[in-house]
Amino acid sequence: MQSLRDIVPAALNNINTKFIVLDKGRIAMEGQQKMCLALVADETAAVHFQMWGDECDTFEPGDLIRLENCIFSYNRNNLLLRAGKRGKAEKVGEFTITYVETPNMSEIRWVPDPSNSKIYVPEAVISLFSRVFPPMN
Repeated sequence: MQSLRDIVPAALNNINTKFIVLDKGRIAMEGQQKMCLALVADETAAVHFQMWGDECDTFEPGDLIRLENCIFSYNRNNLLLRAGKRGKAEKVGEFTITYVETPNMSEIRWVPDPSNSKIYVPEAVISLFSRVFPPMN
C-alpha cells in the first residue's frame, strides 16, 4: 500500500492505497455517466478522488476505501486520484483511520523531471488546502 504523500502523477494504473473519505461534492452528469469529486486523506496527505457511476452513490464521508491499480493523473487540468478502467475501489470500513488534510497532493504543481521526462516531480505548492473543498474547522 502506498501512502498518499508518495504518489506522483503517472499514466499507469499502478497505485494501491487506502484512505478515508472526508468530504464529497455534488453528483454531476458527464455525458451519460455520473461523476463526483471527493476529498480523501490518509495519515500522510490528502488528495482529490474522482468517483464515476455507482461509486458516487456507494461511497460517503467517513468510509474507508481501498484502491487497487488506480491512477493519479490530470483530467481537464485537475490532478485527481481515480480508479480508472482497470482499477478497483472497495469500501473496507468506517471512521477508523488517522488522517491529515495537508499537504493536498492535488494542489501541487507537478512538472517533468529534467533528467527523466517520464517522471514528474513537485515544482510548487498551489495551495496547502484544497481549493475545491474548503478546510474543515
